[in-house]
Amino acid sequence: MLKVGVLGAGHLGKIHLRLLNQSEKYELVGFYDPDEINAKKVAAEFGYTYFENINTLIDAVDVVDIVTPTLSHYECAKKSILKGKHIFIEKPITNTLEEAQELLDLSQKHGVKGQVGHVERFNPAFLAVKDKIENPMFIETHRLAEFNPRGTDVPVVLDLMIHDIDVILSVVPSEVKQINASGVSVISNSPDIANARIEFENGCVANLTSSRISLKNMRKSRFFQKDAYISVDFLEKKVEVVKMKDAPEKPGDFDMILQNAEGEKKQIYFENPEIDVNNAILDELETFADAINNDTPPVVTLQQGTNALRVALQIIESFKK
Repeated sequence: MLKVGVLGAGHLGKIHLRLLNQSEKYELVGFYDPDEINAKKVAAEFGYTYFENINTLIDAVDVVDIVTPTLSHYECAKKSILKGKHIFIEKPITNTLEEAQELLDLSQKHGVKGQVGHVERFNPAFLAVKDKIENPMFIETHRLAEFNPRGTDVPVVLDLMIHDIDVILSVVPSEVKQINASGVSVISNSPDIANARIEFENGCVANLTSSRISLKNMRKSRFFQKDAYISVDFLEKKVEVVKMKDAPEKPGDFDMILQNAEGEKKQIYFENPEIDVNNAILDELETFADAINNDTPPVVTLQQGTNALRVALQIIESFKK
């Protein structure tokens, strides 16, 4: 079992503490939070060991789980890497690209592994269809959330849209060619609603919409590719897979047949992939333990976290244009 310590005992930090405490792959050593009143309250309520000094905690573990506000990610990760500790770091990886690149360089220099908490990669609905998503040419995503003051310190792109950016970059085998975006601030000082159009070198186009002032929650992505349409509902954990194949010579009475202008006939059929219920946060933490123990690449590498941040920052930059 890997010894792990958590930095940050806020809403998400408490979830990480609970899951690491019940995991069979980690031994939870304790946590550090600069808010002493909150930290002592968490320690008293749940029985986790509270470290009053961040360096003492880092020294006592093999893995540091960083669940602090984004602005402190770089500082916490750098301290951990310089002490030779593996890092799990919540998304977005850092506040700036320069910080992310430095963490990348340091992790390679010190031979430690890092994973970024892009949890939607572990969503059971996405896991059920990700192998079926092959060279998509048009992608549409909607990630809408009801207003919550927590998270409004960063633009909606870094708070919500970055989830979809990471998923898209993981399934499109091409470099980004161009980005056009617009964002509107309604309640916060940074944009609360954003729309981005990402064009890739291979011709794929992704249209992303995110809002944190919606009346209802929605997290849906649709992937269109040759002879297939795949829909993923990240919130309801549901998928739709509609495929086409050449129509049989003698279609059955209930076969759905389409004929295009060239006279080609296609049969439409539906697939129902099995969705395995899981705890996505526990899975991302435990696959990181596997990557350390087996010396394999983490599912979401620091490089991939950096790539997602790069695109997110380009979208924010596009607002200004």
